[in-house]
Amino acid sequence: MNEKKNNSILENINYPADLKELSIEQLETLCSDLRHFIIDELSNNPGHFASSLGTVELTVALHYIYNTPYDRIIWDVGHQAYSHKILTGRKDNFHTNRQFGGIAGFPNPNESEYDSFIAGHASNSISAALGMAVASKLKKENRHVVAVIGDGAMTGGLAFEALNNASSQPNDMLIILNDNDMAIDSNVGGLRDYLVKMTTSETYNKVRNDILEKFKEENWLTEKGKNFILRFNNSLKSLLTRQQNLFEGFNIRYFGPVDGHDLKGLIRILQNIKDFKGPKMLHIHTVKGKGFEPAEKAATIWHAPGKFNKDTGERILSSSKDQPQPYQNVFGHTLVELAQKDERIVGITPAMPSGCSMSFLIKEFPDRAFDVGIAEAHAVTFSAGLAKEGLIPFCNIYSTFMQRAYDQVIHDVALQKLHIIMCLDRAGLVGEDGPTHHGAFDLAYMRCVPNLVVASPYNEHYLRHLMYTGVYGNDGPFVIRYPRGKGELLNWEIEMKVLEIGKGRKLKNGKDLAVLTIGPIGNAASKAIEAVEAEGYSIAHYDMIFLKPIDTDILKEVAENFSNIMTIENGVVTGGLGSAVLEFFSDNKYYNLNVNRVGLPDEFITHGDINVLNKLYRIDAEGLAEQMIEMLQKAGVKKNIEHPESASI
Repeated sequence: MNEKKNNSILENINYPADLKELSIEQLETLCSDLRHFIIDELSNNPGHFASSLGTVELTVALHYIYNTPYDRIIWDVGHQAYSHKILTGRKDNFHTNRQFGGIAGFPNPNESEYDSFIAGHASNSISAALGMAVASKLKKENRHVVAVIGDGAMTGGLAFEALNNASSQPNDMLIILNDNDMAIDSNVGGLRDYLVKMTTSETYNKVRNDILEKFKEENWLTEKGKNFILRFNNSLKSLLTRQQNLFEGFNIRYFGPVDGHDLKGLIRILQNIKDFKGPKMLHIHTVKGKGFEPAEKAATIWHAPGKFNKDTGERILSSSKDQPQPYQNVFGHTLVELAQKDERIVGITPAMPSGCSMSFLIKEFPDRAFDVGIAEAHAVTFSAGLAKEGLIPFCNIYSTFMQRAYDQVIHDVALQKLHIIMCLDRAGLVGEDGPTHHGAFDLAYMRCVPNLVVASPYNEHYLRHLMYTGVYGNDGPFVIRYPRGKGELLNWEIEMKVLEIGKGRKLKNGKDLAVLTIGPIGNAASKAIEAVEAEGYSIAHYDMIFLKPIDTDILKEVAENFSNIMTIENGVVTGGLGSAVLEFFSDNKYYNLNVNRVGLPDEFITHGDINVLNKLYRIDAEGLAEQMIEMLQKAGVKKNIEHPESASI
C-alpha cells in the first residue's frame, strides 16, 4: 500500500533551516517522504496517527516561511505535531516516541526549543500565542507568533475566551484553524477562490493599508472610525460570499477556507499575510489520515490505531478472548443496562465517546447520550442543568481532563447537591501519553469539596455496584474513578446492589501490618501481601472503597490494633487516601503509629509503558511487596515462621 522511497529528501533534513535551500518541488517531495516516514514508524511504534498525516504540508510551509524557533509556533492539540518533531532535530530519535526515556508524544519546551508551549490538553494555543505576541510587542521584538488549533480544540471555551480578547490587545498573531472534519461547501471554487487570492494578495492589502494610513495622517479616522472600516470590509466580504463569519465578529481578519494540502498555495498565502498587522486567522481544510487510505476512510479509528500492517492497512489487534474487558467497556455496557431500566438516566462526554465507551449508550439511546465536544466545563454544567430538571446524568470525563472543570464541579454541582454521577476514566497512571494525561490528582482535588461522595472500585463487580449506588443509594453528586485498560475478572456481569455509603470491607485478617487500599491497585497489593506472608509475616488488608466519606470504623479498628499501617493508592500521596488516614489519626489523637503512605510522588510523572512506570514508582506487586518488607524490617517485626518458602510475584 505504501512503498518507502529510497534516497529521500528527508534523509538530508535535520532542522527547519535546511528547508530554506529547497525548491517548491523538492518541498512537495519532502511532504511525501514525511508521510512515508510517519507511516513506517507508527506501524511498529503506535502513536497519534491520522491527525499528524493531515498536517504535513502545513508543517513544512510554516517552517519554510517562519524563522523558528525565534518565531513561535504553538500546536493545539499536540498530536498534530509529529511532522514538526521530525523536522526539528528529532528524526533520528523518533522511533522512541512515547517510550520511557524517549521523546514525548506531545510538544514540550523541556525537550526542544522548537516546542513553544506544552500541548497535552486542548484549546490553549490562542491564549498562549496571544500572551507571546503581546510580550513581543512590549519588548519591541520582531517576532512572529502562530497558533495552530485543530477544529476539535476550537469547541473548548478557552479558545473563545482568547478570541474575544485578541482584538483588544496589541498583537500581530496568526491563528491557523486546521479544519479536518467539516467539508468545504460548494462555493470553494469560482468567486470564493478569487476572494481568497484577492484578500491575501500583497497588492490588495497594500492598497487597503495605504487608505487607512492616509486617514490616520489627516487625523480623519477616530478609533470608532477604524472599527467601522474594519467591520465594513468584513461585511462586504460576507455579502459577496453570502456567509457570516464568526471570527470577523471578533474583529479578527479572516482568510479562507483554503486547501491545507496545496503546499504551493499555503506558502504563497503565508508569505502574503506574514507581516499583516493585527490578529488574523487562516482557515485551512485538511484530511485526517491524508496519504493512507484506511485512515482517510475511518479517521476516528485511525486517530491512535495501535500497531498495523503498513502494506495492507490491517490493524494488529491483541486477542481479547479469555481476557478481562477494559474498565471502560464494563462502564459502557453497565450504563446501557441501567438506562434500559430507568428512563431518567442520560450520558454526557466531552469528545470521548469511543474512549470511555459512551458510544454504547449513543448507539442504544441516541437521544439520551450527548457528546458535547472538547468542552469539559460545559459538560459538567450541562449535566447540572439536566440533573436540576430531574434526570440522572452520568458525566464521563477522563481524570486529567476533569481538572479543566473543577470550578463547575464545585459551584454548579457540589454547591447545589445535584444528583450527578461523575465517572473519571483513566484514573492513575495511563502510560505513553505522559504527564498531561496521567490521572494522578483526582483523589486529592475531589476529597476537599463538600457534598461529594468519592469512591473507587476494587474490580469490575464493584464498578457496577458503585454505578448502581450512585443512582439508587445516593441523591447527590457521586464520583467514581477507575483506571485505563483491562480489569481483573472474566465474569463481570453480576447483579448490581446498593453499597452503604462510606463503608469499606476487610479482605483478610493479619497482625503485623494493616494495609489500606483504594481502587484496583488493591489487586496488586493482594498479590504483594501473598508474597510477603510467604516470607513469614501476617498482614491484614482493607479495601476502603470510599475516600469520602471514609470508613471511620475501619480506621478506628486499625488504629487500635496495629502499630504499622500502610496506605496504597494510584494517585499522588499529597492529599489522597494516606493524607485522609493521617488526618483522622491526628484529629482523634491516635499517636505513636507507624504510617507509610505509598503512591505517586509530588512530581509530574514521565511517559512510558504503564508496566515500566508502575515498576519505576514501586506500585506494582513486586515493588509493593518490597516496601512492605522494608517497613516491617525497619520496625523490627519478627517473622512468624523460621524457614518460609519464598513466593514469586
